[in-house]
Amino acid sequence: MRVLVVHAHPVGSSFNASLFRMTVGRLQANGHEVDAIDLYQDGFNPVMSEAERLNYHDIEINRQPVEDYVERLLKAEALVLVYPVWNYGYPAILKGWIDRVFLPGVSFGLVNGKVRPTLHNITRIVVVTSYGGSRFRTWLMGDPPRKIANRMLRATVKPGAPVNYLAHYEMNLSTDKTRHAFMSKVERALDRI
Repeated sequence: MRVLVVHAHPVGSSFNASLFRMTVGRLQANGHEVDAIDLYQDGFNPVMSEAERLNYHDIEINRQPVEDYVERLLKAEALVLVYPVWNYGYPAILKGWIDRVFLPGVSFGLVNGKVRPTLHNITRIVVVTSYGGSRFRTWLMGDPPRKIANRMLRATVKPGAPVNYLAHYEMNLSTDKTRHAFMSKVERALDRI
C-alpha cells in the first residue's frame, strides 16, 4: 500500500518526532511504500496567500503553489498524520497544509454549490498524536482534533474508510513506561494497515 505520512513537530528530539520515525520504519518494515513528509524540515509555508484564496475555486490553477504535495496526496492509498495537539488544535503548520492542499478538485468538488468528497484514493486514515492534558479535560473542551479526523477527514476520503485515532494523553506527566506502552499500541495499529 502507498502510505503518505505527514509529520508536524519542530523539534527533532521530541517524543513526537520519535513517533514519526517509528511510524515510517514500521510501515516500511511491513512492506508498504512510504512517502514521508516532515513539514518543518520541508519549510512548508502554512499561510494561504491572497492570490491562492482568490484562485481557490479555479481548479485549473489552484494547486500550482502546492503541486508537489497535491500529487503526493493523490498517489497515496492511506494517510497517516503524526503531530502534537497544541491548544486543543493542530499545529499551525499542519492546519495550513490541510487548508492549502485539500483544495477543490483535490479533496472535494462543488456540484450545484454542494460539496462532494473526491479523495477516494485514500482508503484508510491513521492519526498518531499526543496531548499535554488528560483525556477528560480534552473531552470537556470538545476535542476538536479528534472530531476533525473522525468527521471532516473521514467524510473527504473513500466512503467507509476506517479512521484510527491514537492519542497519548497527559504528556506533561508521561514516563518512559507510558511512552513505551503508547508506541507499542501504535505499532500494533500500523501492523493492521
